[in-house]
Amino acid sequence: MKEFVISEVKAETAILVGLITNTQSEAKTKEYLDELEFLADTAGAVTVKRFTQKANGPSSVTYVGKGKLEEIREYIEMCAENEDPIGMVIFDDELSAKQIRNIENELKVKILDRTSLILDIFAMRAQTANAKTQVELAQHRYMLPRLQRLWTHLERQGGGSGSGGGKGSVGLRGPGETQLEMDRRIILQRITLLKQRLEEIDKQKNTQRKNRGRMIRVALVGYTNVGKSTIMNLLSKSEVFAENKLFATLDTTVRKVVIDNLPFLLADTVGFIRKLPTDLVDSFKSTLDEVREADLLLHVVDISHPDFEEQIQVVEKTLSDLGCSEKPSMIIFNKIDNYHWIEKDEDDLTPETRENIALEDLEKTWMARLNDNCLFISAKAKINIDEFRRTLYTKVRELHVQKYPYNDFLYPEVE
Repeated sequence: MKEFVISEVKAETAILVGLITNTQSEAKTKEYLDELEFLADTAGAVTVKRFTQKANGPSSVTYVGKGKLEEIREYIEMCAENEDPIGMVIFDDELSAKQIRNIENELKVKILDRTSLILDIFAMRAQTANAKTQVELAQHRYMLPRLQRLWTHLERQGGGSGSGGGKGSVGLRGPGETQLEMDRRIILQRITLLKQRLEEIDKQKNTQRKNRGRMIRVALVGYTNVGKSTIMNLLSKSEVFAENKLFATLDTTVRKVVIDNLPFLLADTVGFIRKLPTDLVDSFKSTLDEVREADLLLHVVDISHPDFEEQIQVVEKTLSDLGCSEKPSMIIFNKIDNYHWIEKDEDDLTPETRENIALEDLEKTWMARLNDNCLFISAKAKINIDEFRRTLYTKVRELHVQKYPYNDFLYPEVE
């Protein structure tokens, strides 16, 4: 009898590449590459090596310098000789068509940038017709200016009458250029169709919003993977998908929540991230409309993350771009059970940093000025949840009285 051996599918390996510049320190580049590695892990790739280079800025030709590119190529060749081939090289910034073409010619492996990696993850995560349409629109917008590199293998097939074949010759259209124009037209038509579909979905969603009655709308916003879906499940007693991966939530989920006698609508929205592609923000307009139409924003922050303050800035900038910076909001510092710090010696005179300050002392810094507009909780460990519910009840009730002053049947009479 034959024995069948089931071989384990090996994850694709990846190399990460980033730059250290005058405006981006080595420590900051490391943080960005840590996040890029998390993105790669979410997409199913295993990072085996990182390359960084100090430069004034990215090279318009190959992103990194010629010497660094050769170093990366030699490493890829060495891995191939050891029968451990590299599957892809991922760059921490968006690459132009010219850069991708030149890098591919040199490295001979799949090249991704941060934007295309995020788009791949969104494509994997998209479940509903709405999310799939939004992702496809963003992918086509990303692809359109990069079509040229797909047809470089036809560049030398230029035909037509006459001698030469220079770019200035009239009537000398090669099949590569013809196919390029055809593909461009097909993509533009597809973009138009996808926009029409999203407009129809948007109309349906607007109708749904109008039918929700007189209830205050609360939206959970924040950086990706800060625990918004866990909070959603806690408050609404529902089972919204939540896991320790980036962009676990793509579609906005809206649930009716009742605290004591007060009902309101709670929306869980897609997480933000540094260098979030503009095309993706534009494509997810209908999803982000839940943020625009919210009466109260709960900005969830992972306080255990070493770079949580910059994440706050990223979210605040995105909210400003959406025209939502003036909305009533409060910050929910989540995951306090994961907060770790190293106590300094008494004679240690080095400045206090995120790594050596206790949570109690951190709360007395700029956070103290937020007064009742911030809370410290752990949704997973259910720490300070009763206080969270009471505070949320108070804020929602105040907004409800302001917005619907004659609709007071929801509240018991105060004796």
